[in-house]
Amino acid sequence: MNRISEFFVGLLFGAGLIVSGMTDPAKVLGFLDLFGAWDPSLALVMGGAILVGVVAFAIAKKRTTTFLGGAMRLPVAREIDKSLVLGSLLFGAGWGLAGFCPGPALVSLAAGQPKAAAFVLAMVVGMAVHEWMQPGTPPPVASDAR
Repeated sequence: MNRISEFFVGLLFGAGLIVSGMTDPAKVLGFLDLFGAWDPSLALVMGGAILVGVVAFAIAKKRTTTFLGGAMRLPVAREIDKSLVLGSLLFGAGWGLAGFCPGPALVSLAAGQPKAAAFVLAMVVGMAVHEWMQPGTPPPVASDAR
């Protein structure tokens, strides 16, 4: 049941990215072009995502298990450290250069966009380098349900 749910949630997410135009690098780069032909539509998509996230986390904090019965594991880290800042800078640079972030890049790759293949390859290499530099360091999460 979990894999079926994961599949449909991923399908809904991908469809949302396509409908909102976030799989088009030109739309993303238009948002980042503050002093040119600025396209504010991405800000609306981000605002909608933040609203959904706030509601989802508010519900999740009150639960001890997921809707499918698994353990609820929420992030617990609150500090801003060198790794977070460096990762954010690299993410932003990649986003600005390519016009992709990970979700839209995977959807675009599945749709056959060649630029997405280069981005996804670079993303996978970056993830492998991170794992190589910090083996066995999982992201901090609450270990069990409260």
